[in-house]
Parts: sequence; structure tokens; C-alpha cells
Amino acid sequence: MTQPSVILATASYDHTIRFWEAKSGRCYRTIQYPESQVNRLEITPDKRYLAAAGNPHIRLFDVNSTSPQPVMSYDSHTNNVMAVGFQCDGKWMYSGSEDGTVKIWDLRAPGCQREYESRAAVNTVVLHPNQTELISGDQNGNIRVWDLTANSCSCELVPEVDTAVRSLTVMWDGSLVVAANNKGTCYVWRLLRGTQTMTNFEPLHKLQAHDGYILKCLLSPEFCEPQRYLATASSDSTVKIWNVDGFTLEKTLVGHQRWVWDCVFSVDGAYLITASSDTTARLWSMSTGEDIRVYQGHHKATVCCALHDGAETTAA
Repeated sequence: MTQPSVILATASYDHTIRFWEAKSGRCYRTIQYPESQVNRLEITPDKRYLAAAGNPHIRLFDVNSTSPQPVMSYDSHTNNVMAVGFQCDGKWMYSGSEDGTVKIWDLRAPGCQREYESRAAVNTVVLHPNQTELISGDQNGNIRVWDLTANSCSCELVPEVDTAVRSLTVMWDGSLVVAANNKGTCYVWRLLRGTQTMTNFEPLHKLQAHDGYILKCLLSPEFCEPQRYLATASSDSTVKIWNVDGFTLEKTLVGHQRWVWDCVFSVDGAYLITASSDTTARLWSMSTGEDIRVYQGHHKATVCCALHDGAETTAA
């Protein structure tokens, strides 16, 4: 079997999206994105497309093309799109926006298929591994579970009143969810299945991870097992790596000069890519905590990154 290709992309306030050779650090493709900033990037499970969440559109670009034009545009949000992601076999996409809505899009059909009202600017949305629940976090501090089967909000909780939830992450096996907020705090819950399909949150831990904002929190992927880590990227210019067993601090990744906006693990959890206001993205070794590659080319803050270095997953 041939080694799967590595897709690495970053976006910046300089209105460009850049694709990088992960090992060499060479930028091999630049897409101009003049209409707005790009808030979030995500690669489809089959590695064919890159979604760029802007204001207020989501654009889908062909990963293997040289065309600067998007292949599709998704247009019914009315403000910054802050979250975007895909169902595991790439049939549909979800998004969350500062317009207060969470939306679902069928990639093979134009227009938005479903819309959920969060009633406050949505900062983060994650898909539960069961593929039937979306979890959103908003500017007012609300976390909501959207049951896609029942087509309704099945659960609401507010870990800290009036403190914006910036980032949510779910463990690959659905056992934990972590919410990070503007006060540098991570709330950790166990996810329990009741007699119904509804997910119940059992408080497990409260972690004061940073003094500044946490801009992104991320749990390690399945192939990182038996190690389980939580990465927290912060306005204090560091990324901290926590051992999920007891939430002890494992490492602090020091090297960025300004806010660290985003991070993404490699498929085996051995590496972490980060994006920062210092204009760079970096590749870190999880074993040493050192940065082993700096991706330089953006002229302004680099605010999001996407990586897909695993096998391609396609719809059956």
C-alpha cells in the first residue's frame, strides 16, 4: 500500500490560503481569498476538497487542482462562519456562525438542508462520533446538543455564565467532551448514554489551563492510543499538552511569538500543527515538544490550519 499523501493548508488575515509540503516546509499553492478573512479550514474525509469558512460564505476548493476558483459556494449564513466540518463519509457538512445558527449542508445539493437557532454567536461546533449529534458553543456561554435524528436541541448547559465558549472537542470514542472558554478554563465532562439515545454530560474535571484566552482545544485521535492528550492553544502564545489521565501538564510548546489560534494533530497523534498571529504555522513533535518545521509565507496573522495525513475515507 502506498503511503497516503499529506494535505496541509493554512489561512491568514492576508486573504490567502496556502498549501504546504509538510516535510520540506515549501508552499506549493496559494489561493487568493479577497472577499473576507478565512476563519476555519477543513479537509473532506476523501481528501478531495478543502472547505474555507469566511464571512459569510463557505467555499469549497479542489485540493488537487491549480484553479483559484472554488468548485462550490454555500451562501445562507449572514455573518462570520466560525466552524465547519464533515460527516465521516463526506455526505454532508455542518457549520456554525456568528449569525447565531448551526446549519447542515448536503454536499451534493445546493442550499442549506437544516438550520438550528442558538440565539447567540456560535464560535464552535463539533460532530459527535456517533454522527447523529452536533454540539455547539456560543458567545453567551451556552453549550447545546443538536439531535439530528429528532431534529431538535436535546441538551443545554452553561458551564460559566456570560463567558464565551471558544472551542469544543470530543474524544474519538465519544467518552469525553471538553469546552474551552475566554477565561483560560477547560470544562471536561464524561458523556454518558441514557436509556434514550440522548447524550448526558457528567462533570469530570475543571482545568485552569491558561491565564489568557483559549482559542482552540483538541483531544488526540484514535491512533494515538493508549496515550490520550488534550492540546490547548492560547493567546499567551503557547500550546499546552495535557495528559487526559488526571489532566496533568505533559508539555508546553514554546516558540510562537503571538496568539496561537488553531491546532491539529497528525493522524497518529505524534505531531501537532499550530497556526499563530506571528504569521507562521509550526510542526511540533509530541515526543520532544520541539518545533521541527516552521511554515513561513503568510504576511499577516495565520489563524487556521487543516491537516489530513490519514487514509482516505469515502462513502460506501
